[in-house]
Amino acid sequence: MTERSDPPLRLLLVDDDDVLREACRRLLENEQLQVTATPDPIHGLELAAQQPFPIALVDFRMPGMTGIEFIQRISLISPHTAVILMTGYATIEMAVEAIKMGARDYIAKPFEPDALMEIIRRIAAELPIPSAAGEEELSFEFNGKPVHIIGKSPAMQKVFSLVAKVASTDSTVLVQGESGTGKELIARAIHALSHRAAFPFIAMDCGSLVESLFESELFGHIKGSFTGATATKHGAFELAEGGTFFFDEIGNISLNVQAKILRAIQEKEIRRVGASQSIKINVRLIAATNLDLQTAVSQGSFREDLFYRLSVIPIHLPALRERKEDLPLLIRAFLHKYNLRRRKTPLLSLAPEAEQALMHYHWPGNIRELENVLERAAVVEDSDRIELHSLPLHLQQPERTAGPIVQQELLSLEEMEKRHIAQVLSNQNHNISQAARILGVDRKTLYLKMKKYDLKQP
Repeated sequence: MTERSDPPLRLLLVDDDDVLREACRRLLENEQLQVTATPDPIHGLELAAQQPFPIALVDFRMPGMTGIEFIQRISLISPHTAVILMTGYATIEMAVEAIKMGARDYIAKPFEPDALMEIIRRIAAELPIPSAAGEEELSFEFNGKPVHIIGKSPAMQKVFSLVAKVASTDSTVLVQGESGTGKELIARAIHALSHRAAFPFIAMDCGSLVESLFESELFGHIKGSFTGATATKHGAFELAEGGTFFFDEIGNISLNVQAKILRAIQEKEIRRVGASQSIKINVRLIAATNLDLQTAVSQGSFREDLFYRLSVIPIHLPALRERKEDLPLLIRAFLHKYNLRRRKTPLLSLAPEAEQALMHYHWPGNIRELENVLERAAVVEDSDRIELHSLPLHLQQPERTAGPIVQQELLSLEEMEKRHIAQVLSNQNHNISQAARILGVDRKTLYLKMKKYDLKQP
């Protein structure tokens, strides 16, 4: 069909007419297109969310959704997909409406194969050549599913560049950033883009385990080594053999466990609890923390030698408030995600007041909080755009900034965070679970923040 022979052009075909769909599929495949066909428009949208289709050929009348509605939804999920609308009811008015809503072209049924191929060839020739760099996102496959980390800001572009460089090595990486910035996603990207991608990625939340169980979970134990050890157990290090081991929130572990982790890194071997022999291990280590480990080292709560072992390649993830230019991209991505689950009119836009509230909010819970806010809006909002009243109350009522700003009102980020957490806790009657969800953090992180700022429950 076209001089672009490798790879073949992907086309999504959506039509509930089995005979026509099969005829189109055969025609297009004979023309060397890679066709994915489905009779269900919802399934078609799900397919478009999983992988990009440069062209979609869609019927106008389908059960549960019209072609126009399909165009509206796919423009949110895959805005670069060129849609060709097939219709047996072609009129000038319908054509104008289809083009207005985003269709690239339309064709009246019944049609000649050459007429359809002429449209597809023309659109294929106009398609932009994909950039190898992926300018606005870092894309990879993890556990068989595509993953996209979004960010066009200079700070995130620097992160993407560093991830690409370190992925091909076995150097230990320390990912630093506030809660909700996506530290585990970066760890997964490094693993997925490395030569270890075919081997396990094992993550351990260092803050979720009590110290008495930590060593057993990490290194394993032999039968009878302690009360309750009724069978020999492989530890997480062993399970990650050949792959990547990810320490999440490593700043929360005790000095005793830190010493044993340091030995495992230095000697590249572990010893199960109760065992007399060591086991060699071959894993790549990535650690993450939302704490300032250098401060923890100076305070004596984190080993200096372990810090330097872990931070061979440090990667700092910026807070969302430091990359506001990425907000529109992130908002669009989350709307794509929740439109797929939404059985109402698809969300097409934000009201100016809602957009302003999202852009001016300081996002202490970062991307996790943003996603929670948009998921809530997708459930609450009945129209096709997010209104201000669909946002949480604390976004509807931003801090007062009217009038001249006097010097004593200029607050540090820590003081702003403290006051915001206190306000959310008060609004939720100190319900920790509800407050944590609004803030976009887990309960453990909220408890740590409360302890840090001396915010006591009544």
